[in-house]
Amino acid sequence: MSTSVIKAVSVSKQVTTASSSLTILQDVSLEVEQGEAIALVGVSGAGKSTLMTLLAGLDLPTHGDIELLGNALSQMDDEARAALRSESVGFVFQSFLLIPSLSALENVMLPAIIKGEVSDESRARELLNQVGLSGRETHLPSQLSGGEQQRVALARAFMTSPKVLFADEPTGNLDQHTAATVIELLFALNRDHGTTLILVTHDPYLADRCDRTLTLENGKVVA
Repeated sequence: MSTSVIKAVSVSKQVTTASSSLTILQDVSLEVEQGEAIALVGVSGAGKSTLMTLLAGLDLPTHGDIELLGNALSQMDDEARAALRSESVGFVFQSFLLIPSLSALENVMLPAIIKGEVSDESRARELLNQVGLSGRETHLPSQLSGGEQQRVALARAFMTSPKVLFADEPTGNLDQHTAATVIELLFALNRDHGTTLILVTHDPYLADRCDRTLTLENGKVVA
């Protein structure tokens, strides 16, 4: 029995304007097994972030098929895909995307509240403790450093125990020392929760920590 949680078959993505058509991804096929950590690497414009948004069901391919956790994304409407993401997917972004008016604790609890669950404050506090922010629960994002904000974002991503975590340049806005700390936390949390990780990065050290690296070049997987 296959344990793949993501499967893409001959996926292409074109963007058409009034005057031209641009191919961002071309004939990409891949399979990701449960618990794997996969790095998507390549120069800017190679199609990494576009592929990530397609695999996460945030957008649909122009051609080809993608299955996420056994669900054929092209056969689901926007509401169903959103429900799947809310239930089983976590995200970490380069720009943190914390809510400025919410405390660190409230930001971490947010996915559970959106999901309609009873807000589990004790779990949120434990996650903040795991990322080294015990005692900072009441701080607003503006009162935290960039590295601390990204650690809040990591805790938030694991709040609902996602089966798959998508991370888009999670260390891109951090200095080298802070990035190293966040990387260690990311892989520790990922290991502890048994999450499948899809990571977009320019950082070779971060890519080396993954089980496999897929290199994109001009919209194609070349390695």
